[in-house]
Amino acid sequence: MKVALLAESFLPHMNGVTHSLLQALRHLERRGHEALVIAPRSGPIEQPLHGARTVLLPSVPLPSYPDVRVVLSGAHRLAAIMRGHGADVLHLASPFVLGWRGLVAAEPLGIPSVAVYQTDIPSYAERYGVPGAAPALARHLARLHRRATLTLAPSTSALHRLGELGVDADRLRLWRRGVDTERFAPSRRSERWRRGIARDGEVLVGYVGRLAPEKQVEDLLAIADLPRTRLVVIGDGPSRPALERLLPEAHFTGFLGGDALAEAMASLDVFVHPGESETFCQTIQESLASGVPVVATGRGGPLDLVHSSVDGWLYRPGDLAELRERVRDLVGDHAKRRAFGARARHAVRGRGWDVLGDELIAHYEDAVATRATDRRTTLDLADRPPQAPEPSHANALPAPPWRRYVAVGDSLTEGLCDTSRMPAGRYRGWADRLAMLLALTAPATDPVAYANVAVRSRKVADAVDVQLPAAARLGADLVTVLIGANDLVGPRIDPGRLAASLDAAVGRVRDAGSDVLLITPFLPRRPASRWFESRFAAFADRLDVIARDRGAMLLDVRELDELVDPAVWAEDRVHLNSAGHRVLAYRAAEVLGVRDAGELGLLEQAMHDDDSVDRHLRDGAWLVRHAAPWVLRRARGRTAGDGMHPKHAELTRVLDDPGLHGVRVG
Repeated sequence: MKVALLAESFLPHMNGVTHSLLQALRHLERRGHEALVIAPRSGPIEQPLHGARTVLLPSVPLPSYPDVRVVLSGAHRLAAIMRGHGADVLHLASPFVLGWRGLVAAEPLGIPSVAVYQTDIPSYAERYGVPGAAPALARHLARLHRRATLTLAPSTSALHRLGELGVDADRLRLWRRGVDTERFAPSRRSERWRRGIARDGEVLVGYVGRLAPEKQVEDLLAIADLPRTRLVVIGDGPSRPALERLLPEAHFTGFLGGDALAEAMASLDVFVHPGESETFCQTIQESLASGVPVVATGRGGPLDLVHSSVDGWLYRPGDLAELRERVRDLVGDHAKRRAFGARARHAVRGRGWDVLGDELIAHYEDAVATRATDRRTTLDLADRPPQAPEPSHANALPAPPWRRYVAVGDSLTEGLCDTSRMPAGRYRGWADRLAMLLALTAPATDPVAYANVAVRSRKVADAVDVQLPAAARLGADLVTVLIGANDLVGPRIDPGRLAASLDAAVGRVRDAGSDVLLITPFLPRRPASRWFESRFAAFADRLDVIARDRGAMLLDVRELDELVDPAVWAEDRVHLNSAGHRVLAYRAAEVLGVRDAGELGLLEQAMHDDDSVDRHLRDGAWLVRHAAPWVLRRARGRTAGDGMHPKHAELTRVLDDPGLHGVRVG
């Protein structure tokens, strides 16, 4: 067979998806099949790919989450690649965004698809503090797996989860993960390694995996003070600094791979995994292969791997007292640990990658047969009245037509307080993020250029007299306008008259041929904001009229509860933090009709770990750090924007400017 394997992430990023994909490539080579990998380009690949050909597509990091890449190519490009390979089957590795495009591209070509479910993204949304995103993510996941020819799930709990999402049981197959029983083995146990960590014969209790919120590593605090034990944490990730503070007596090794990981795993006495969002949990299987008993939560993938009172213990999800008791039981009974460890090694017999690889090839063949049956059924029904096709992301919306985008406004549009992955003194902001989303949907032959003429503290008069004329001079075909908050919080302001001056300027820009997106100014939901509510509401009503009269677009923030939530505002209480800028960017993109904007926004919310979201100052500190300097400037007749110039005064091609990608420069 000729197999096209499409991956949302790939080397040099090593994770569970990449590891499984490499094992599949190795087995396909051994069995004489021809493999092609389609994946985002994110860095040099320095290890063999087992005879597979690769097509690495241009990509940029998902804003503020560089391990997740957004591929610039659409379904048409993916279809051309698969057609050129002559693919018999499409393997979708943990599909979500790129996987959806691949699925859409494969269907018209008659290529069956095998989607491998590995990541419970909706559950991740809960762990990352954005539960509101989970339902939409679940709907997208369900639609994708219902559309695939077959879906492979790694555990019975994953099968149940997909069934709850409405995936037909006839299209679901159980395909567990293999384990390298030569690398992960009891013989790897090293007394030298143990002596470097354990003190006075301590029992080593360890965790192996990514250090991130969805893994719930903080639950290890329940066992950190057990007598005669040393807690070992193997892995790395965004939660590591916080975990090191939480578990000061634990030994953190950082990331380990290959033989170093196998040695560390086998040298533990007890392995603990508290995560409740695992569709499988490969590290549990590697622990079992290493002859180390396991204590894990009784939810998800571990239910299929750990047999209580045989090779480890399962505890009730969330019951940290039971977690502590199960670990204490094994720590205090050397004979039981040895017995459980021997049975653990026995439990993984027959789970080598060769066996699982042959099962995978059989699933490919099953998908080809299923697709052929579906096609015959379609032909049999050809004389029936045609049904309206389900719209796809590949053809439901055309790519937005704008190629010269100029942002007009004040500090919010400048991006103040959005420091995500930027050097000191530089800011991203919602407009920069929107420019990137527009660029991702544009053809490579017709790139998007972007200018941002906003300056902090500016008012409507500056937009009318300076910024909008600058946009016209630059030949903008799209202008966004978010202005007015600095006027509306001042004394003796008439919102109607203020809007009238903006109306005339918007009319001139529209007459010049530019499209305009107006955004209503807004404040966080705080008691002090009530003083200005009527003004902001009156101004927003006038903007609604302007948009209708001038043929402009409108984003009315009054309808967006997530943008007035104090959680998305920075510590100064008057500017959005990075999370808020992300929300505003994706909401604006949806109004403009940017393809996949909603799903990309939810994906980023679900996976982003933003330290700034919870950073709030007490009233006293806020008064000293932010309020007092503002009052002092006003008393002197000055503003924060005095003497400042726009950060992007001229049009710049978005994908050519590393600063617009959020990459640290300089």
